[in-house]
Amino acid sequence: MSSAEVVAPVFDIETGLQELVARGYQFVHPADERGEVLAVVGVRVHDDVVDVVRLNAEDDVVATRMPGTEENIFEPERWLWRRRGEGAMVLTEILSLPDAC
Repeated sequence: MSSAEVVAPVFDIETGLQELVARGYQFVHPADERGEVLAVVGVRVHDDVVDVVRLNAEDDVVATRMPGTEENIFEPERWLWRRRGEGAMVLTEILSLPDAC
């Protein structure tokens, strides 16, 4: 999918998260020193890639697909695909990617 293509949201946030879980994403919830959740982060390792989705807010979601060789998946030096924006759109886009690149 080229960056010029626009994908209409198919998944709302809740449905998109359920689909990520169904596809094998594992989730963590980093918290600050008071225990308040800072983000919801899902990670899936498959084939020769790693997919990471970070939900900071409903309108601030970042999804990245990177080579499986990246040492730091939270700050990769190289990625194959990346989107940032409104949650429904970003989740729809990452869920539409083929499993292998």
